[in-house]
Amino acid sequence: MRLTALDEAAEAIKLRRNMGVAEARAIYPTIEVIEEDPAADQRFLEGIADWCDRYTPLVALDGRDGLFLDITGCAHLFGGEKALLKDILKRLQQMGLDVHGAITSSPGLSWAVSRFGQGGVIEADAAERIAAPLPVAALRLAEDTIAALTKMGLKYVGDLIETPRAPLTRRFGANVLLRLDQILGTDEEPISPRLPIASLSAERRLIEPVGAEEDILELTGQIATALKPSLEARGAGGRIFELVLFRVDGRVFRISAGTARPLREPKRIAALFAERLQAVHDDFDAGYGFEILRLNVLRHEAFDTTQGDFEGHQQKDASLAVFVDRVSARLGADCLQTFQLRESHVPERAVLSVPAIDVLSSATIDQRTPPPSRSERPVRLLEHPEPMDAFAIEVPDGAPANFHWRRMRHRVIRSEGPERLAMEWWVDGSDAAARDYFRVEDDQGHRFWIYREGLYGRDEQQNWYMHGMLA
Repeated sequence: MRLTALDEAAEAIKLRRNMGVAEARAIYPTIEVIEEDPAADQRFLEGIADWCDRYTPLVALDGRDGLFLDITGCAHLFGGEKALLKDILKRLQQMGLDVHGAITSSPGLSWAVSRFGQGGVIEADAAERIAAPLPVAALRLAEDTIAALTKMGLKYVGDLIETPRAPLTRRFGANVLLRLDQILGTDEEPISPRLPIASLSAERRLIEPVGAEEDILELTGQIATALKPSLEARGAGGRIFELVLFRVDGRVFRISAGTARPLREPKRIAALFAERLQAVHDDFDAGYGFEILRLNVLRHEAFDTTQGDFEGHQQKDASLAVFVDRVSARLGADCLQTFQLRESHVPERAVLSVPAIDVLSSATIDQRTPPPSRSERPVRLLEHPEPMDAFAIEVPDGAPANFHWRRMRHRVIRSEGPERLAMEWWVDGSDAAARDYFRVEDDQGHRFWIYREGLYGRDEQQNWYMHGMLA
């Protein structure tokens, strides 16, 4: 067992990382050791990353204890790079965190200066001068490579800068030169944001925090109004919106809402989040209030403006879309399901259950032309065909005279069929036995849709199944 992290008191008594616990207790017998929880540490780091979204949406995790922030185009909003860095470090230190940071022209140099230097804002032309006195560990190399370089007398980044590149590559591989170029900024190093980047975004920074639901929804409508011109300029409407609430104590709430069709009307956007806030009511804690509200458009599509007709079909479609949006926002996108026809003869493959909010976005529902239907099909299909015992008098194509299903015996007085269906040859299971379907009525007036799997004279075994009930 080894020490992986230390507090200030432990550092004061000369303990260090990777020291054995037994050795540490020999130095200080009353030391308190807490078992490491990597999952909790990761959640804590992600919480800090969420908090950093107030400065830039481009936030990436860096290992177990670091963050990369791409502040390109954002620094002027906070009074410049120095003011931005000072604000970040001050706020995090007020939360009780011991943090170090640097702003440079490359992620590699920022990483190195934050951990092995003095931090601060480094100009692009000073990269080589600042990096030269740093140890080779600042290059983010493997431990064995660092040990080998140190053994060769190459202890500092400046030593590698002055060393010919060809011998370095032959001896230590190309990764050493790659890391060296990254810290000097001659090789671009992209960062991967942990969250998707919004195509459009608007926010409101408040002098006084708000916590009431009515205030949040009113501000959401105002922010949506500010977003509307940008959506109109693109000829688009939002399909997925995200409301980001920054609480004063650092916690961040993200609430997303989808729409059936492209939307840019501020009142309807605010109404969506009214439903979402009701849905997450138990998990939503305003605390001492929110100081920043941001509305993101995570996905947008072309917004088609059409002239309404005299019969009001467009109005009916809009009303249906509003209903689907509100119910989906309150109960989840999967709460309303509809069916799409598929090219298949097999009943359980002929339709696909999909969320209604997705279907409305892909095609306009025309109320005048209902979807095709087959009147001979049952109004209700069982989720899985259920086996039953049946006795057929007329073979090979006769319906059963009676059958036993769910502990009840049914005597057939009328029947129609068979309708032969087989699996498609291009899908898995195409070698399955063909089915002969029958519509039958028992002596109690109940009508069923049953089938026989397997054909007389061709398949070794024939089994009967119940598949649905007719009206």
